[in-house]
Amino acid sequence: MQTQATLSLSHHPASVFRGQPRAEGPFGMIGTPMRYARNTEIYGEAEPAEYLYQLVFGAVRTYKILDDGRRQIGSFYLPGDIFGFEAGDAHNSSAEAICESQVMMVKRNALMVRASHERDLARQLWVATALELRRFQEHLALLISSAEERVVGFLIDMARRATKNATIELPMSRQDIADYLGLTIETVSRTFTQLEQTGVIALRTSRRVELRNRAMLNRLGAS
Repeated sequence: MQTQATLSLSHHPASVFRGQPRAEGPFGMIGTPMRYARNTEIYGEAEPAEYLYQLVFGAVRTYKILDDGRRQIGSFYLPGDIFGFEAGDAHNSSAEAICESQVMMVKRNALMVRASHERDLARQLWVATALELRRFQEHLALLISSAEERVVGFLIDMARRATKNATIELPMSRQDIADYLGLTIETVSRTFTQLEQTGVIALRTSRRVELRNRAMLNRLGAS
């Protein structure tokens, strides 16, 4: 775990932005902007869950290290997403910046007090919590699907969240995707190649995926 600290935020090794874009949504005007370099830990498993976070730019992954040493990624967060929700007082997993990222962070207790007086803020937090639950449920469903269905489901989710056109820019690596889907990196790469060979996608680069046949992709994801 990295232990640099700034501004008395005991764990956060980031620098505060000044004059940088602020997040849209519930944290836009009340959060503290923090920047994290690639692969920098934002919080660690079992650490006190004192803050909630909204991603402004970049990408974040949450993960656990299993007893056998394997990494299981639980979620990917993209700009606009809120993360750090916990049922208890400690984090159930760790969070890392996948690439250079900026987040807005707000003290959880202060946010709850404010939400008790501001109906719109309370509504936005409720929506964010419900969305987090839905993503968790969808991830569980993916993990009991075939390898092809897992990769296809992942691409459909990224298309829905990350872009409004036919090209997806993936900030995460193939290893990240494999650890999220519970597959080997070889299986993920082979499945991407098979989807390209059948004309469903085109791989412009290792991280740029063009969706060539959305109808077929949806059918494969629902099979």
